[in-house]
Amino acid sequence: MAKVTFDKERCKGCGLCVGACPKHIVALADDVINGKGYHPADCVNPDECIGCAFCATMCPDCVITVEK
Repeated sequence: MAKVTFDKERCKGCGLCVGACPKHIVALADDVINGKGYHPADCVNPDECIGCAFCATMCPDCVITVEK
């Protein structure tokens, strides 16, 4: 099983990772605001992650880490 982690304090909420996820399990958190004032991305169902790392590849700020 893959493990995906997000550095939520560095995330600027651009949403590129949301569109890149083929399983549609990455979303911007509506109820969380980081120190920069953005809604950070998060994995809403980590059990469904296939470890493709498309989200990490699309992230311009390298805040996503995918471990297989």
